[in-house]
Order: sequence, then C-alpha cells, then structure tokens
Amino acid sequence: MSQTPELVVKDLHVSVEGKEILKGLSLEIAKGEIHAIMGPNGSGKSTFANTLMGHPKYEVTSGEILFRGESILEMETDERARAGLFMAFQYPVAIPGLTFASFLRAAINARIAPTAGEDGKMPTKKGIAPKEFRKLMLEQMAVLKMDEKFATRYLNDGFSGGEKKRAEILQMALLKPTIAIMDETDSGLDIDALRIVSEGVNTLSGPDLGVLVITHYNRILNYIKPHKVHVMINGRIELSGGPELALELESKGYDWVREEVDAR
Repeated sequence: MSQTPELVVKDLHVSVEGKEILKGLSLEIAKGEIHAIMGPNGSGKSTFANTLMGHPKYEVTSGEILFRGESILEMETDERARAGLFMAFQYPVAIPGLTFASFLRAAINARIAPTAGEDGKMPTKKGIAPKEFRKLMLEQMAVLKMDEKFATRYLNDGFSGGEKKRAEILQMALLKPTIAIMDETDSGLDIDALRIVSEGVNTLSGPDLGVLVITHYNRILNYIKPHKVHVMINGRIELSGGPELALELESKGYDWVREEVDAR
C-alpha cells in the first residue's frame, strides 16, 4: 500500500442551512487502501461524501480537504471528478432520453480530454474512439454480469436497485479514479446484487485506487474487506480500527461507542 495519502481531510467543519453537521472530521486515504466509515443514521456520513465532491448545499466553515497535495475547496464538482475523485451515489438519478453508453463515453471524454475552457484552448488529448470505447465497456460489463442491452437503455430509467448500483460501479471501472467514494452502495440491494457489486469493486481495487466505503451495516464489508474501519458519531470520527471493528459494531451496535465518547 502507498505510504503517501492521496486524500487528506483536516479538522473539517461543515454546515447545512446554518446547522453544523461535521464537527472536526479528519481522515487520510492512500491509493491501495480500502477504508470504511460506519455510523448511525444522522451521524454525518452522507454529508461527508457530498462535501468531498463539492455539493453546493454543504458549506465548509473551517478545515481543509487536500487531494494530491492541493486544496480542492474552491474546485467545482466536475473539476474534482476530472482530477480523479469519484462518487457512487446512494440514490442514482434517472435521465430519460440519454442512453447509458452515450453517458459513459461523454464522461470518459470529459475525464481524459476536457472540452475547451473559457480561455478558448482546444483539448490537448483526443477523446476515446468509439470502437475502443465499446470494447472497454463490454469487457467491464461482463465482469459485472450486465446484459449488453444495458448500453442502449436510458440512464437509470426503469433500472432496479441492483442495476443502478452496478451501473455506478461500471462508471467507476471506466473512469479509473484515484479515490472512489461509495455512499451506502449496499442500500436497497438483495444478497445476489450485493455480491456482484462487491466483486466488481474488489476487481477494481489495487495499488492505483483508494476506496472509501460509507455504510450503516456490516454486510457489504463481508465482501469488500477494508484495511481500516472508522466510526462516525455526531459529525466526527471517534474510533478507528481494523476490520474486526466492523464485526464488533455488528454484534454490539453503536451505543458503546457513544458511551465511550460521552465519558471522555
């Protein structure tokens, strides 16, 4: 595993509509590492994920987010994505009229060959060729056990919960991010879909990818084995440990962590 963290979060405070949600959160993730954040409902897990991706609803009042050594607080969401951050959504949005294949190719081209900006400069790289794109897409769809007809369907329109989550992992496979954030990807999945999605993530995991799995339950961690598990309570990471911590949380719940925090 890499020794230099690609993502560094320092004493992060975040408010939503004037209410503070994150209250001094710190975390470091390097390529090659899988981290899991667990916590009860309302602890700030999804707020953290959305803040990392630059959702405008979430206001960073203090603290820092460094990606590859540079602050990303002033970067827009698309800039963060092009830089190598990726987020698999808890509730992916349907876009009728846009085929999945067209969306994927546009996303890849935006990642590897951004369009001309306000300065009028042309892209320095060409986009992916249609033949190369189709070959790459079909290879990854086979890994995720996705029917090739997926490519011609409208994005997430009429998709089941499992199909939506597999579509998110396919995006991750094709975009090749540096850090992937999975926001409660296990939500709404039956056991077969969970296994397939997890196998896809495990296939993609390696020395060039850092993964942050955000979840309420331990079951996805039975398939995606984290190197580190963190417990978020009331907007802060209050406890960290190895994979055994997730098993302890499954058997004992979160009350004992709250009690430890209150006793400090």
